[in-house]
Amino acid sequence: MNAYAPAEADDELEGHGDHPGLRGDATQLKDIQKTLPLRVLSEEDWRHWITKGFVVVRDAAPQDKIDAVVEMLWQFQEMDPDNPATWDQPQRRDYAMKELNGTGMVEVYNHQSLWDTRQLPRIYDAFVDIWDRVDLWVAHDRANLNPPNKSARESGKVNGFIHFDVDPSQRPLPISVQGILSLKKQGGEIGGFQCVPSIFEDIDHWSDKQPEGSNPFKPDVTGHEIVNVELDAGDLLIFNSLLAHGVRPNRSEKTVRMAQYISMFPADYDNQRLREKRVRIWAEQDYPRGDPFPGDPREFERMNYPVATLDPLGRKLLGLDPWA
Repeated sequence: MNAYAPAEADDELEGHGDHPGLRGDATQLKDIQKTLPLRVLSEEDWRHWITKGFVVVRDAAPQDKIDAVVEMLWQFQEMDPDNPATWDQPQRRDYAMKELNGTGMVEVYNHQSLWDTRQLPRIYDAFVDIWDRVDLWVAHDRANLNPPNKSARESGKVNGFIHFDVDPSQRPLPISVQGILSLKKQGGEIGGFQCVPSIFEDIDHWSDKQPEGSNPFKPDVTGHEIVNVELDAGDLLIFNSLLAHGVRPNRSEKTVRMAQYISMFPADYDNQRLREKRVRIWAEQDYPRGDPFPGDPREFERMNYPVATLDPLGRKLLGLDPWA
C-alpha cells in the first residue's frame, strides 16, 4: 500500500475541479530531491519546473498518434474540418464550473487514440521525472477542440480566465499534476494554455496575503504577468496544479485549437474500490463525475467506438495490472 492516499479517492475527480494526486503530509513536487535519473527532462527543464510550476516537453508524441486523435475529435464533435460553418455548435451540456463554458471541452475519455498517446513511453517517462517514481496511474481526462471565437475577436477580449483546480489555501498544500498534449499549434491569437508563474513562485505564502473572504479558486492577478505558452503539435505541457492557469480565447480568423489532457499520479493498486472504478470507466466507456466533467448526453463514445485495447504499459497505467 502506498504511504499516501491518492487525491482521486473513492469519488474520482468529484468536487471543485479536483485532479488526482496525493493527499496528506507529503513532499511538495517543487521540493522533491531527485533519486531517479532524468529520463526526458533536462536539468534546465527540471529547474524551470520547480521554480515556474510548468515545463514543456517538445515532440512528446509522433505525428501519426496526433493525427489519430485529431481525426477522432472532429468525428466525435460531428464537425467537418474543411467546413467552418459546422464549427459553431451549441454546447451539449453546461459546466458547473462556469468558466469552462464555451472553451471547447470535448467530453470523450476512452477512445483508442487517447489511450495510444497515454501509453507512449516518452509521455510516461516525463511524468516519472516529475514524480520521481515509476508506479503511476493515468487520470481519466478528455480533450479540447476550440474553434475561433468571433465574439472574443470582435470585443477585443484577450485574457480569458485564470483559476486554480485545487485549493491553494489548504494546508498542507494539495499535491497534483496536470498535462496538456498539443494537437495543433497554439499560442498568440490562437489562444490556449495561459498561466501566472509569479503566483506559483510565492505559493507557500500567497493565500495568507489574500483579503478575507476571497475565493481561493479565482485569484486576483492584478500586477502579475499572464504568460501564454506557445506549443506545437506533439508538445506536452506539464504543470503543477498549484500554478494559477486558464484558457485564453481563440481570437484567430480560421485556426482551431486542439489538445488532449494527460496527467499521471502515484498508483494505489491495493485500493480495490478505486481501482475497480477506474477499470469500469474504461470497460464501460463511461466518464468521471464532477463539476468539471458533465459527460456527453449522446453517449457517442459508447455507441460508436470499441473498448480501447491497452498495451502492457497501459494496463498498469489504468490499474488492470500491478506495478512489480
